[in-house]
Amino acid sequence: MSTGLIIGISLLALFAAYMIYSMRKMKNMAAVPESEKIVTLTDKNFQNQIKKGLVMVDFWAEWCMPCKVMGPVLNELAEDKNFNATVAKLNVDHFQSVSRQFGIRGIPTIILFKDGKEVDRIVGVKPKDFLVKQVNKHL
Repeated sequence: MSTGLIIGISLLALFAAYMIYSMRKMKNMAAVPESEKIVTLTDKNFQNQIKKGLVMVDFWAEWCMPCKVMGPVLNELAEDKNFNATVAKLNVDHFQSVSRQFGIRGIPTIILFKDGKEVDRIVGVKPKDFLVKQVNKHL
């Protein structure tokens, strides 16, 4: 076996071990406490909360690791006085009818509503700067 092949296989094995370690660590990660400024949505208050202004709705679930990663980002946005949208969350496990209504197939999914109408959809983990840019496009 050539030295290059041995090194390549070793690096691949190290990378695989690191990924397994990271996944186990993430699985045990506690959820960050939610900001008091984040609006909790239900099937009862959803339409009323999104009907006026710019509202960023995070469709999430408690078991979703990427959703846990987005928690601190959404907290920062909700607390930021210069952020021009209301930050809201809807648990897809608790309110499946709303999730179905908007065709949510993967989480986290963030839908940006302007005066009750969907104007943007963002799927997956995104940084704060990206979300701010998306909101600013719809001001």
